[in-house]
Amino acid sequence: MKFARQIFISYAHLDNQPLSADQSGWVSLFHSTLQTLLSQRLGAPADIWRDDKLHGNDDFSDEILDQLAGTAVFVSILTPRYLKSDWCKKEIRSFCQRAEADNSLVLDNKARVIKVLKLPVDAGDQLPPVLGRLLGYDFYEIDEEHVPHELDPAYGDKPRQAFLRKANKLAWDLAAQLTELQRRPQVTEDAANDPGPKPAVYLAECSRDRREARDCIASELACCGFTVLPDERLPDDEDEYLAAVDALLERCVLSVHLVGTGYGRVPDGDRQQSVVMLQNELAAARSRSHGLRRVIWLPAGVTSPQPAQQAFIDALQTDAALQFGADLVSGDLETTKSAVHAALKPPEPPPAPPVAGSARVHLVCDAADRKAVVPLIKLLRARGLEVSLPAFVGDAAQVRETNRQFALDCDAIVLYYGAGDEAWKFHQQNDLRKLLGSARERPLKASLTLLAEPPSDDKEVLQALAEPGVLDGLGGIDEATLAPLFAALGAGATP
Repeated sequence: MKFARQIFISYAHLDNQPLSADQSGWVSLFHSTLQTLLSQRLGAPADIWRDDKLHGNDDFSDEILDQLAGTAVFVSILTPRYLKSDWCKKEIRSFCQRAEADNSLVLDNKARVIKVLKLPVDAGDQLPPVLGRLLGYDFYEIDEEHVPHELDPAYGDKPRQAFLRKANKLAWDLAAQLTELQRRPQVTEDAANDPGPKPAVYLAECSRDRREARDCIASELACCGFTVLPDERLPDDEDEYLAAVDALLERCVLSVHLVGTGYGRVPDGDRQQSVVMLQNELAAARSRSHGLRRVIWLPAGVTSPQPAQQAFIDALQTDAALQFGADLVSGDLETTKSAVHAALKPPEPPPAPPVAGSARVHLVCDAADRKAVVPLIKLLRARGLEVSLPAFVGDAAQVRETNRQFALDCDAIVLYYGAGDEAWKFHQQNDLRKLLGSARERPLKASLTLLAEPPSDDKEVLQALAEPGVLDGLGGIDEATLAPLFAALGAGATP
């Protein structure tokens, strides 16, 4: 689509008054910062227009109408003053009316209106309905006394950094939207080779302490061409919220959940649970019913001063139902982003069917056991069985995906409980429980734990209990030890 101008900034002039005579006004600083960042991301000077001379008591001039008619994206800086300004409300209503007239207000699920909140406001029905559905960009923070503070460099270095991060996020999103608008009308013979839009990702609403990380992931996904949902504010009513999230998850191939110290907002309803918990529950159900892939980021050592959130953090680490279908990431943000990109890679084609009679065993062991399991591998191969070992070296996300495929593509899993300690065993069993709930190309015939040297108190307890599924190899591993595995796989005697 062709536009005479890229960006129109709508604001109340009162909100551009500097805090002191030697400073620039907030809107002027916002404009100049966005101009620089957006130009760098577009690779050419950004065309941003802002009325810096007209006043609210002037007539709504032809100049403003002309600028609105040729503008690609309208950016409104919302404040209490903005809502009291007839001038500002005329600007945004005029833009929306003109865009709606040619069915271009929302294109590819992206509104051509951006709301920047310099201060929290309750617009009610004073602005066009599309504004109420937008998430917006919050250029303020709430302190411990629940007082909002603008992200203004005049307040110090920390607000300055937060202001720049938020402006950078806005610039990324605007650059992507402007680029897409510019490309939109071009329909050529190359269209047949266009792979089409990439799938949607559900990037779950999170508590305040994870919003910066969420913005970072959202920007990266958008730059890679993925649609990131939710892309508008979700309802405050609990029943309506659950229905909206469920509908969005239906459109997505992956859900990403960022768990922090905060409990998050609580929709109005009977359950009184946070959106963090509600979204995770719905995504787990969607994973169980339709195979939705999931990534949960729960950094190691995270605790919460809020009892309800701490209980959720504890449960998330031990409850297989809450983790269902998810890769639980405990590393840093970069590790999480790698896990997200790995989950979005197209699935590998299914492996060729195995040769008749050759079952596959995946041997899960600690890296320190790689030499110790050599005799065991020879025993298994002597029965005509294929054997795979875990990957230990490489990119963390690639290692996880490789081991996941090994576990999904085998006929039996043997957890070799040797050098690994009790915590290692628990972690591996927890991961395997999640994998056993995943869709498989071939049925799993056996999942066994093999006790091996060195001895420990935990292994001796398991040895004494002699529970089904536990093979006692503490006194040595031979064919008799592995008899239950061979029987499950129908592996005959050694040739």
